[in-house]
Amino acid sequence: MRIEQDIKLDYQDVLFKPKRSTLTSRKDVDLKRTFKFYNSGKQWEGVPIMASNMDGVGTFAMAKVLQEHKMITVLRKHYTLDDWKEAIGDGVKMKYLSVCTGTGVIWDPDAPDFAVMKQVLEKYPDVPFICVDVANGYHENYADFIGRLRDQYPDKTIIAGNVITAEMTEELILKGADIVKCGIGPGSVCITRTMTGVGVPQFSGVLECADAAHGVGGHIIADGGCTEPGDVSKAFGAGADFVMLGGMLAAHEESELNKTEDGKYEFYGMASDTAMQKYGRRKDGYRGAEGKRVLLKDRGPVEPTVVEIIGGVRSTCTYIGAKRIKDMPKCATFVRVNNRVNTVYSSQEA
Repeated sequence: MRIEQDIKLDYQDVLFKPKRSTLTSRKDVDLKRTFKFYNSGKQWEGVPIMASNMDGVGTFAMAKVLQEHKMITVLRKHYTLDDWKEAIGDGVKMKYLSVCTGTGVIWDPDAPDFAVMKQVLEKYPDVPFICVDVANGYHENYADFIGRLRDQYPDKTIIAGNVITAEMTEELILKGADIVKCGIGPGSVCITRTMTGVGVPQFSGVLECADAAHGVGGHIIADGGCTEPGDVSKAFGAGADFVMLGGMLAAHEESELNKTEDGKYEFYGMASDTAMQKYGRRKDGYRGAEGKRVLLKDRGPVEPTVVEIIGGVRSTCTYIGAKRIKDMPKCATFVRVNNRVNTVYSSQEA
C-alpha cells in the first residue's frame, strides 16, 4: 500500500488566470481542430465536443443538432440497423457519428450490440468512429479486445475507455486505440466513486492522461465532470483533445425519452439499475449498480445550450489569448482556488 502525497484537483478547484490578449472578438476564435489519428491513419476535422453514448444524450435527434456545429455524437449502443437506416435517410451525417459497442461478445458470440455494430459498419462504411464503451478499462481482456478490433477494422478510428491513469492510456493506444476516454466516476449520474472508492479527480486525471497519450501519438477525451461551460474550457486547457458531455445535454427535446407525468425527463447512468433492468443485463450476484437515476426539468431544445457552451469556450479563449482551441493548453495558466463563485443570490435566481 502507498499514498500519493501530491494533491489532485477537480475542475472546481482551479480557474484560468487571465492574460493580455491580441484577440478583439469572440468570433476570432477558431473552434475547429484537425486530427490525424495514430492507428487508423484517418483525418477528421470539426469541433471537438461530443455527446455521450447515454440514453437521452447519444441520440439521432441530438446528432442532427450537433452536426450543424460540426460536433460528434457517440450513439447509444441499443439502436438497431433499421434505426440507423431511418436516421441516415432523414439527413443525419455519418461524418459526425460514432457507433458504440460493449465487450459482451467476449463471453457471448451473439452479443446484440456487437452484432449491430458490424451490420452498421458493413452498411455504412463511411461512419468513421467505433467507441468500445466499458466502465472499467483496466481489465487485461479489454486491452486484448481493442487489439483484436484494430486487426478487424484497421481503417476505423477506435475510441477506448474508460481509464484515468497514464500507463493505461498508453497501453490502450499501443494496443490499437486512437482516442482514449478518460474519467472514472466524475459523471453526474455515475456513482462509481461511492460504490467502489475508485477514481482520480478529473482535472488532474486529464492532465496526466493527455500528457501520456500525446507522448505516444494518441489523443484523449475528457469524459465526465463538466457542469458548466467553464469546465469544458478547463478540460481543453488541461490538454484534452475532445470533451464528452452527458448531463449538460440531458433533459432536452432531443432526448428521445418520454416525460414523466409531471413533465420531467429521467436521466440515468448506463450502469444503473434502471439501465440494467431496461436492457436485461445480468444482475448475477457479483455486481452492484454504479449509476443512478434522476428526474430533470424539461430544458427545451438543445440548440441554446450548445450555443451557450460554445460561447463560454470562445470567451475563455479571449481571456487567455488562445486563437484556437488547440492553443488553449499552451496559453493556460491555472490558479488553485478555495472559492470559485459568489453564491450570495444563488437561491433567488429568476
